[in-house]
Amino acid sequence: MDVGVGIIGLGNVGLGTLQILAENAKAIEEKLGFPLKVKAVCSRNVQQKSLPPIDGVVRTANWRELICNPEIDIIVELIGGTATAGHVIEEALRRRKSVVTANKELMALRGAELWAIANQNAVNLAMEASVAGGIPIHTVLREGIAGDRVLELYGILNGTSNFILTEIEKSHAAFDSVVAEAQQLGYAEADPSADVDGLDARSKLAILAALAFGEKLTPADIYTEGIRRIMPVDFQYAHQLQHTIRLLCLARQTEEGLLLSVRPSLIPHVAILAHVKGAYNAIWIRGAYGEDTFYYGRGAGSKPSGVAVVSDLIRVAREIRFGSPERVSPFAHERLGEYKPRPIATQKLPYYLRFRVEDKAGIIATLATILAKHNIGIDAVLQLPREDWRDLPFVVTTEPAKEEAIRAAVLEIQDADFLVERPLAMPMERGF
Repeated sequence: MDVGVGIIGLGNVGLGTLQILAENAKAIEEKLGFPLKVKAVCSRNVQQKSLPPIDGVVRTANWRELICNPEIDIIVELIGGTATAGHVIEEALRRRKSVVTANKELMALRGAELWAIANQNAVNLAMEASVAGGIPIHTVLREGIAGDRVLELYGILNGTSNFILTEIEKSHAAFDSVVAEAQQLGYAEADPSADVDGLDARSKLAILAALAFGEKLTPADIYTEGIRRIMPVDFQYAHQLQHTIRLLCLARQTEEGLLLSVRPSLIPHVAILAHVKGAYNAIWIRGAYGEDTFYYGRGAGSKPSGVAVVSDLIRVAREIRFGSPERVSPFAHERLGEYKPRPIATQKLPYYLRFRVEDKAGIIATLATILAKHNIGIDAVLQLPREDWRDLPFVVTTEPAKEEAIRAAVLEIQDADFLVERPLAMPMERGF
């Protein structure tokens, strides 16, 4: 007897999932001992979709038909967003159907609440595909290293931003032209804001931090900056410092609380994350006992994400058929504790400060005076040859300083009449 599946959403991931279920059906049945059978699919333009050859699939534009279908045991939600997707998942769970989803935005916002509904109705909620596509990072945190206590997690969790940054690094092209290239290649949406402003990565970090540290948090709790201001010259200076630049997701447990951030940061060339290029994702985890582990793979795409969805389907189908009295929460903890934040402004690191100025006498002296006023020591001043004296970029690196002091100094400096634009400040991470 099969386990019935209904798929809502036939975008790239939905079609990739269907392809895997069709082409890999025999291997899946051998692993399970029974078949996974797609009973119905749903999409607004479902009749125009070209689907893989699966016999007897009902097509509908009404998602409620799948939820009311008694032959369907598992609903796969792949439409994205938080409004309709939230209704789909909640109604499915209340009708005692397990749910598999790739929806990082919704799971970051309401995941703990939806898991509680799943528990009340004795069904499952699985979300492996919501973070890092082809990397089974949920399973790693939930089961693979469950015996450890996570201290730090660093991640490159947005393939689009990583592609953009590594292309700027490689070709020295301007940000806007590289974004256009990413859009042509299908890496970036027509509106790339969620990727380049760090919002997509923020949702993913919220999920991973809950898994790793057992604290209930939302994306709004995470300090976030995007990559729009990164220029080719920043990579030139970073290389002089034996560093590169990545959009870094950070979760670090300290005695004062959990420190979280998503922002462009300088990371040393010797760090393994410095070598993650193109549209790939990677997560580096430090445990109290197992110490360092590293996970690398494609962060998106129809087939890598489809593999994660199908893997969740296999796990949930096995539970439906054989039962599991002690199910593991998708958040790896029986219940999430209260979020205990440590403000990002309290961390102490060296910083990279990039200035674009109209060249005048006394600029370095002015900057040094303001930095000293905020108890910030200068480590080095770097200036590459530049012909345009009206737009001269140069860099000051600082000795380790509290971020609140850096922010206060930058705020004071940005009113200076010699600046072409406000200063760019990025931390120089040392925890690798």
